[in-house]
Amino acid sequence: MRQQSTLRTTVSIDGVGLHSGHPARAHFHPAPVNHGLVFVRREHAEQPIPADLDSAATFDYATTLRRGSVSIGTVEHVLAAAAGLGLDNCLIEIEGPEVPILDGSALPFVRLFHAAGFERQEAMVKPLEIPSAVEVLREDKRMSYEPGGPGLTITYEIDFNHPFVGQQELTYVLRAEEFASRIAPARTFGFARDVAELRARGLARGGSLHNAVVLDDTGILSGPLRFRDEFVRHKVLDLIGDLALLGRPLQGRIRARKAGHAVHIEFARALHDALTAPVVEVEENESERFRLGDRRRRS
Repeated sequence: MRQQSTLRTTVSIDGVGLHSGHPARAHFHPAPVNHGLVFVRREHAEQPIPADLDSAATFDYATTLRRGSVSIGTVEHVLAAAAGLGLDNCLIEIEGPEVPILDGSALPFVRLFHAAGFERQEAMVKPLEIPSAVEVLREDKRMSYEPGGPGLTITYEIDFNHPFVGQQELTYVLRAEEFASRIAPARTFGFARDVAELRARGLARGGSLHNAVVLDDTGILSGPLRFRDEFVRHKVLDLIGDLALLGRPLQGRIRARKAGHAVHIEFARALHDALTAPVVEVEENESERFRLGDRRRRS
């Protein structure tokens, strides 16, 4: 276990919302022990939105949190930065409907948090230890969990029919000292052929060559990659951000194949169910115990 942490001072950053296209500003305030990561929209200050699974609302090309009629979109990159660095308690005040997309990665948030500095707090962080295996399947998408720590190991596989992407796989052990260099710089990505359809649906209106890796049918339109396998690294980043909605660091081993935000959240909920499922006795062998969450989950 380690001590909980918050920021030493308030810091802010400006940008644009990836999907809304509206100006967005984020302010990060220190918070007391056991506060957790909590969002609040400045224009709806009376309705805080905790970063937890109960708030997870929609997952269409981003993760949106909602409480009542108030929502905040595209939270996954800032949550990944917090989880990747071990920031446990913070009030995240947003002006606008979304967290600013910035350069499409978590790196600007990482740099901002380092600029603010971290303050260790008296309370301790208790990692989530789930003793049972969990699996979620949805068509060709798959996620699985096996217990075993310490720490969290993620193996992620993607497969896109594109010469610059193709099949990529990465295994990453989540460590605060490596997150900033190995995962945080990886940018979100998309395909030029999809832009018109997305914008017709009210999405990607703030997207540009400056805040995403944009691909046409044969190449990359937005300049050089930061990593040869930047695409799968960004998927790992997204998963770390979505798993932050569990509220505590997870220990164990995760494998993900061709998943996305919707499957990430379904998987996180399955993990939560496995953690809270009642213990069932097996009559044939009183020494055996298993949790309901040990059953493989199929959607």
